[in-house]
Amino acid sequence: MDQWMKKFKDSGVTYAYLILYIAISSGQIFFNKWVLSSKEINFPYPVALTLLHMIFSSVLCFILTKVLKIIKIEEGVTPEIYATSIIPIGAMFAMTLWLGNSAYLYISVAFAQMLKAVMPVAVFILGAAAGLEVLSCRMFLIMSVISFGVIVASYGEVTVSWVGVVYQMGGVVGEALRLIFMEIFVKRKGIRLNSISVMYYVSPCSAFCLFIPWLFLDKPKMDSAGPWNFPPLILFLNCICTFVLNLSVFLVISRTSALTIRVAGVVRDWVVVLLSAALFSDTKLTFINLVGYGIAIAGVVAYNNHKLKKEASGINTSGNTNSRIEVTSNDSHVQLVPPNEAR
Repeated sequence: MDQWMKKFKDSGVTYAYLILYIAISSGQIFFNKWVLSSKEINFPYPVALTLLHMIFSSVLCFILTKVLKIIKIEEGVTPEIYATSIIPIGAMFAMTLWLGNSAYLYISVAFAQMLKAVMPVAVFILGAAAGLEVLSCRMFLIMSVISFGVIVASYGEVTVSWVGVVYQMGGVVGEALRLIFMEIFVKRKGIRLNSISVMYYVSPCSAFCLFIPWLFLDKPKMDSAGPWNFPPLILFLNCICTFVLNLSVFLVISRTSALTIRVAGVVRDWVVVLLSAALFSDTKLTFINLVGYGIAIAGVVAYNNHKLKKEASGINTSGNTNSRIEVTSNDSHVQLVPPNEAR
């Protein structure tokens, strides 16, 4: 009886973490759109908003790990590894968040989410160019299904802003490059970092990379708008939500598998697409939208399943227990997860 109750309790905690992750990650996307929208908070400065997120994460990670010492940071990141691994990853992470948030100024949340479904295609093409992926009939079919679905979803969009599409696709390319750099620079060096450690190392680098475009792009606009009079409480809560999102990912990964976090990501994507139609006036879903997105998501699920089987077979054949990279579809975090945290 006690064993059954313990198992029931553990399952309840796991499902609670999953629901928390889906709710917070969906809410963060809506929160960012709400802050950036001219019809809501009217803080149309995506670089500044992303820069605030990275500065806040850097400071809070330092306080939690070095001052309060609540969370332990994984060691082993030398200056050479930081220069050749963390900096490229941080730069691409900054690019992903900057361009992704900029897209919200021009296109709806739902359409942006649909365009993100093309991520596996970008990862595969860049991975093949870097010699990390091998073209096969199965992968070609999966990439074709995803691409076809995104094209159908785009065709069904009522109003298309090509500026927003370019921003979003730029963010997709940045995210794909980040994953490639993780594969090349980190996985091959055997670095084992949990998501909190990654935030600790990557956030300051991303903040520096964002500071430069902020000086030339957002700061002049902020100065020309008059005295800075932005809602500090709203921006603070937005930064808190971003950090809590990363923490929820850490909790979910510590209790579930790679497959579970990816399935949760797919559920989150559908929640965002459907709820955005009710929350934002610029979102108008059509039947063609939903059909196209459904086709693309089917391809994404097939891609995730193929990659997981490939990773499992690689581990079984080599008997290797070195570090493993877990990648989710989430918009605002990076994970490099050791085996004992991905079970």
